[in-house]
This record gives sequence, C-alpha cells and structure tokens, in this order.
Amino acid sequence: MDWGSVTAEDLMDALREVDWSSPPRPLTEFFSRFTIPRSYSKWNSRLKCNLYYYRTNYFILIIFVLGMGFLRRPLAIVAAMLTAISIAFLNDSFAVTFNEKVTRTVRRFSPHLAAKLRPPIVPVIRGRPSTKRAIHICGKPRWMFVMVFSIASGILWFTSCNLLTVLWALVIGLLATVLHASFRTPNLKARLNTFREEFRAVWRNYSEL
Repeated sequence: MDWGSVTAEDLMDALREVDWSSPPRPLTEFFSRFTIPRSYSKWNSRLKCNLYYYRTNYFILIIFVLGMGFLRRPLAIVAAMLTAISIAFLNDSFAVTFNEKVTRTVRRFSPHLAAKLRPPIVPVIRGRPSTKRAIHICGKPRWMFVMVFSIASGILWFTSCNLLTVLWALVIGLLATVLHASFRTPNLKARLNTFREEFRAVWRNYSEL
C-alpha cells in the first residue's frame, strides 16, 4: 500500500474494516527505532502506516492514559471502559465477532431467543445480495449499541469528574500517539503485514460475491 496516496477517509475505512482481534505488537518492537522524517511526504506516509500497524497499541495507550488519570475515581474508569467499547463497536470485525459470541452463548440456554438475535435476512437477486449487508448486534443495528454506550459513558464522565480533566487526558493520549507514529520508523514487517491484510480483505470481498 502506498501510504502517501492514502487519504484520511481511506485510513478511517481501513481501521473500521480491519480485524482488531490480533494482540498488540510487542513492546520491544513498539519502542525499537525512532528517526526524524526527512520530508512532509515521508512523515505523512509514516504516520498513516504506523496508525494502521500499531492500532491496537495506540488504542490501549489512550485507554491506559485515561485510566491512570482517574485511579481514585471508579466511575471514571467504568466510563473509560464504556467509551472503549463504544469505539470498538465501530469496527466491523469486532462487532461481528461480539454478535457471534453472544448469539452462541444464548443458544446454549435458549435456541428460540438466539434465533431472534439473528440479523435480518438480506434478499438475494441473481446470486448476489441486493444491498450491502449492515452490521447488526443482537438483532439490532450497530449504531444503537454505539449510541447507548456513548450516552452511558458521557453521563458517567459528567457525574464522576470534571470534563476538562477528561479532555486533557484524551489530548495527552492522542498527542503521545501522534508523536510515536511520527518518529517510529516503519519496518519491513509492518509493510508485509499491511500487504497480507489487504489480500485477506480482497479475498473476503471476493468470497462474498
């Protein structure tokens, strides 16, 4: 992938569709080599590549900073967890995997209830779905769960601590992410991993036809 030609919208779509179930990169690799980018184009390409490759590490880093800022406030930690879940639901792979695990667990106790949790059937015309299949969780559209968890986390943030403190903690986490992504030199492993995930995405889309 030529990260220099990838737009911010393309990067967000890639982060939404890619599998987030993979474990974070090892710390020895995460903090191995840092160099200053030689030009703006090099920095732009490096930033996008690292955000994609170290996505799980950055996600954990931001949640860790939020949690460390509110160790003495349990409700704030719960709010951080709800915020993390609402963001994770925006990822297709996480939402589909979560729905499958919930449905599989419910099926053990009540197959009839598990049948109701299945997503609606998309009509098929000439061997292909008539519309792009939307992501459902427990039989409901994904955006409903994102909205519920976001509202719940917002209420807990508001009642447990000062929102200005939350914003400062979030800014620190995002700033640390941008600094690391800007100076961490992409290695060959990162590029090969990107090509492998691209191939998997293309093969998955081909198999759905």
